[in-house]
Amino acid sequence: MEITPIGRLFATQRTNALRLLLCLFFASQPVVAQQNPTVSTRKQGDPLEQLPANIEILTHFGERADISPDNKSIAFMAKSFGDAMTIDLKTRTIRCLTCNVPAAAFLRVMHLPNGDYLLTGPDHFEDATISRVRDSELWFLRNQRGAKPIKLGQKISAGLAISKKTLKIAFTQEYRSESDPARTTSELVVADLIISGDTPILTNQKKVYRVENQTCTLEAQDFYDNDRQLIFFCYNPAEKAAVMAIDLQTGQLTDQSKTTETHNEPEGIFANANYVTVESDRQVAWLGGKTGPSNIDIWKLKLDGTGKNMERLTHFNDYEGCKASNSVVSTDGKFMAFQSAKSSDPAGVGYGVLLYWFNK
Repeated sequence: MEITPIGRLFATQRTNALRLLLCLFFASQPVVAQQNPTVSTRKQGDPLEQLPANIEILTHFGERADISPDNKSIAFMAKSFGDAMTIDLKTRTIRCLTCNVPAAAFLRVMHLPNGDYLLTGPDHFEDATISRVRDSELWFLRNQRGAKPIKLGQKISAGLAISKKTLKIAFTQEYRSESDPARTTSELVVADLIISGDTPILTNQKKVYRVENQTCTLEAQDFYDNDRQLIFFCYNPAEKAAVMAIDLQTGQLTDQSKTTETHNEPEGIFANANYVTVESDRQVAWLGGKTGPSNIDIWKLKLDGTGKNMERLTHFNDYEGCKASNSVVSTDGKFMAFQSAKSSDPAGVGYGVLLYWFNK
């Protein structure tokens, strides 16, 4: 059948109208997980030599960065089981916080909102497993030159969360069964730190969540919603982690990552508490390699309970043997600090701190 000029005009108008409706529809939809790969196989080389304009190298050594509450300096570890350091972001002056401690064997240094610090680690090094798991404890360090760390008398497993506003902290305790050494219990604990006189103390300790390690191992990451909620992760024996949130008033749990197929470990929460940075292995789906914490990059997850709104921020794992990890976000939301790492190394080991600018 022959189409008349008038018929062609109406057909064109209908097509254009349909295109306009589709454009308006897709423009109104939220951006979900950024899954389009920039490369389909890993490249050779060093990602530090191919950094985008919004990423800069801050140090060429160190790991586990933590940004000060005023966003003017960063504390970090020189190495695992080593000294705590701090660097001024304006002058780039590096100062050692614990070099007055012989054979320092600390694992983490984090800022308290009053400017002082909390450290984790054993009082001496035996081996990587015993010193990290069995003997690691909490230490308090005043922000004064020459100050020495003070034990708080609290054993701790892995990392901790510190409120941005108060002296409230959260950490994990693990208990090993005497009858079955392979069986442990993992508990999240919330407590208040009281700094009075020469000996700070932990008080108001409350166990807020408990699991058997056959299910997962817990680690606290960040408070939000005026300290009413806590982001933590649940690390299972299959080397997969889930981003979890717990309401500290009701005990209600929310699975924010909504998947058991990938590794998703929360790191730094944004000031508006709508997003959190995540160590994730989602890019392994197109790059290949082992899943879990060995092949990770830093992603950004929206805390809306769907697990769908994920955006990839770093591309270190596009390079063979490389990964980016241990990110933390500034309180003004302008930048994050993270570290360059190797896929073959244990979690937390890093080879320099970098800055990622969201808004400079």
